[in-house]
Amino acid sequence: MKPLALVLALSATPAAAQDLSLMLDWFVNPDHAPIIVAQEKGFFAEAGLTVAITAPADPSDPPRMLASGQVDLAVGYQPQLHLQVHEGLPLTRVATLVATPLNCVTVMADGPVRSIADLKGRKVGYSVPGMETALMGAMLKRAGLSVDDVELVNVGWSLSPALITGQVDATLGGFRNFEMTQMRLEGAEGRCLFVEENGIPAYDELILLANPQTMDPDATARFVAAMERGAHYILNHPEEAWQVFRDAHPDLDDALNRQAWAATLPRFSQSPGAVDHARYARFESFLRDAGLTDSVLPVSALARDPGA
Repeated sequence: MKPLALVLALSATPAAAQDLSLMLDWFVNPDHAPIIVAQEKGFFAEAGLTVAITAPADPSDPPRMLASGQVDLAVGYQPQLHLQVHEGLPLTRVATLVATPLNCVTVMADGPVRSIADLKGRKVGYSVPGMETALMGAMLKRAGLSVDDVELVNVGWSLSPALITGQVDATLGGFRNFEMTQMRLEGAEGRCLFVEENGIPAYDELILLANPQTMDPDATARFVAAMERGAHYILNHPEEAWQVFRDAHPDLDDALNRQAWAATLPRFSQSPGAVDHARYARFESFLRDAGLTDSVLPVSALARDPGA
């Protein structure tokens, strides 16, 4: 083959897809729909990426595995990101998956608790110490109470059962798109006292994390662009997108996940790469004022738009 012909032949050969590993925050569920749809619709492949998606054995694993270089990307939570960066972990937010809080204070719809102030003298269940107990303290303070006015009970992951059986009078840590549905399907009606309406600054519930020391900016930008295509496809074709998700994970084809899917769709970011600087700055100040950190980091230390 002549040299020029060889060059042309090589240039016409598609480059090998670049491998990326992504660890979710927990098992696959509708919260991850833009990622799953992007995978199943071939959006990652069209971006020149081969993405290996795994679920963690423990939900605390992903940020630390990312920080140690064991995975390329991880799904995390904005509130925890702030604390993790303050602890010195090399992490940065590169995209938003779910752009609103999902956490809520859950109470029985027909119970005596109608507001945060009504929690005085009652039991509040939670699953993760630290952030959740701090959020509860901030909401109680806004209602003129303190954590000494309630009994905080660690109920593990049994949030809904603890509330339904009367073990506690309220829970914090359950996601409003799942817990409300789960309770309803079990014959109990719950009510959500929204954290962002009770003194907690609005935040991004689920975010995509990268290690700024090891990340590939170009590959990360292509991943985020493909994930955005997944979010847009879900918005434009919700029924078809559900079928794509269901076919990829048939074990999730049940009433809980179908209803959670519908409840989650309005909350997906349609511009996942874009950074809301004011939102991150407000939450930094909130954490410092709540005594969880002793300084305020610049937004650039926490988040970036890989496509900018």
